[in-house]
Amino acid sequence: MSAGGGSPLRAIVYAFCANLLIALAKAAAAVVTQSTSMLAEALHSFADTGNQLLLLLGLSRSRRAPDREHPLGYGKVSYFWSFIVAILLFSVGGLFSLFHGWRKLGEDHALERIELALGVLAFSLVLEAWSMRGCLVEVNKVRGARSLWRWLNESRVSELVVVFGEDLAALLGLSVAFVCVLLAHATGDARFDAFGSIFIGVLLVVIAIFLAVRVKSLLIGRSADPDVVAAIERAIAEDPEIEQVFNVITLQIGSQVMLAAKVRLPGQLGLDQACAHLNELERRLKREIPEIGWSFMEPDLED
Repeated sequence: MSAGGGSPLRAIVYAFCANLLIALAKAAAAVVTQSTSMLAEALHSFADTGNQLLLLLGLSRSRRAPDREHPLGYGKVSYFWSFIVAILLFSVGGLFSLFHGWRKLGEDHALERIELALGVLAFSLVLEAWSMRGCLVEVNKVRGARSLWRWLNESRVSELVVVFGEDLAALLGLSVAFVCVLLAHATGDARFDAFGSIFIGVLLVVIAIFLAVRVKSLLIGRSADPDVVAAIERAIAEDPEIEQVFNVITLQIGSQVMLAAKVRLPGQLGLDQACAHLNELERRLKREIPEIGWSFMEPDLED
């Protein structure tokens, strides 16, 4: 149930380390082979490394304490930087790969130093698989019995969703690149390499759009995780002094949730007793559901 069970920080660090090592490997290969294509791939990987730094920046800024100007804190800062990363994945990743592949379609030359290219791709695949494994460990801590697809659509942890999307795109893209390089070498037709780059570009654009749509809903304002909402509603309804629950509204703000609820209390309770009971209910809710950062309980006779 807890949205805080998995650590987006660990997932980001895994991805950062993998992308940095991949970028350095590609840069070294570019120096050895004097290949402009490999240099372009190295710059692409360095850009991916920068994306992880932006996610770390967002995660750090989102933890700032509330102040007078931002009474509900800075939790949504993480959504902003996650959205920026989705845009960069679309532009620097997807559109760049499409352009690179389209340009290579018009070139007619055999691939050089094929062993080195395949070695770098294999090394990159191993690192990306390691990063994906680390990400999935954190994802599995929060998704519970939900399918991965359902979790991707329901998750309020934008950093984990973005890292998962990046890792998935990288694994699929590297696999396609490996196969296309082999085909280009076996057939002597360099267009296979170009087709691989175009496919990777399309893949990155699709995943970037998916991530942008998911993060956009959080930026606009989305309710808490369905499991958290269900737990809140159940805990309020089970209170013996609550005669009726009129409305329960939640809003996800970073790792915390704002709760507002309107309930009917017994008519014989005085104002002091009603306030005391609602205060105790709020304290119990925060103990049982630590995601709740702010709680506003309103007693009323009708919705």
